Amino acid sequence: MKKILLIFIIAGSFGVSQGNIYPRETNYGGGVGFSTMYMVLDSIPGQSILNDLGFDIDELGTKPLVFYGGEGFAQMSGPWRLGGYAGIGSTRRSKVYDIKTYEEKNNNPGYQKDDVDETNTLQLASSSFTAKARISFLIGAMTFEYVIPIYRDLEVTAGALMGMGAYSLGINQTVIDIEKYSDIGKHLPNNELGNNPYYAYYDGDDETVYVDLNEDKKSGKDLKNSFLDHKYETTDVAYREVNLTGSMTELSGSFFNFQPYVAVKWQFLDRTGLRISAGFNKSLIKSDNLKVNGYQDFGDATNSSLHGFTVRTVLYFGL
Repeated sequence: MKKILLIFIIAGSFGVSQGNIYPRETNYGGGVGFSTMYMVLDSIPGQSILNDLGFDIDELGTKPLVFYGGEGFAQMSGPWRLGGYAGIGSTRRSKVYDIKTYEEKNNNPGYQKDDVDETNTLQLASSSFTAKARISFLIGAMTFEYVIPIYRDLEVTAGALMGMGAYSLGINQTVIDIEKYSDIGKHLPNNELGNNPYYAYYDGDDETVYVDLNEDKKSGKDLKNSFLDHKYETTDVAYREVNLTGSMTELSGSFFNFQPYVAVKWQFLDRTGLRISAGFNKSLIKSDNLKVNGYQDFGDATNSSLHGFTVRTVLYFGL
């Protein structure tokens, strides 16, 4: 028993001499530094659109999505600390599909073995269709913390990050990439596809975009309806209409962001330290805040949640 008591006394005196028990009086100070946050998102707004275009949400770089920014804090009164955070996270991916033009022969929408492959001038202009997706997040918030001192150079804090955020999903579909500034806004010339209405769709099974050249000269409405009817009647084929003339669409929205967390702060030098926090991000983009290309509202949009586990690291300079 005496040996055990002696070990505790020696260990305690060693800890005091090494760490210096945090002073009981209020410690005023603060710090600022570079922050990196990793957020593992459960889902994102517009995820179904990306799935239809062949993007695997697990490969988009949102698990985790990396935010880069800055963070600061200051001791206000007693154990309470106030600070701020700002960061931006983005990721982008692209998919390239082969183009196959054909002439319908059996009055059954979609490409079948009986149809005739026809090399159209479209394939001479480009043999591939490109879809690009870009996801961007911007978060600015205040932080509120309660400090629990352990040693002079080590402390644990419990707090919350609250503020506003902005989300953007950009999708670009094109046959011919823009190579010059003067080409912005210009589409694929009509004569590349002929004068007849056409229907292009994406087949996820073989990652090919098929183009019905409409040699029967159906109206654009009748041609599209024939594909839609076939889509609803068939369960093993999922057509996704493709705009070959090129399109750029941006889905955006703003939201209130809330992130409770627990952090550990270690001051390993007189004016330099490291903070590591773990928490859970919770936010919601309401349907009336979702916009297309910055101005168009959705009548059938639903609320979209932005939830995910987070880890944030800060290399700060200060007290």
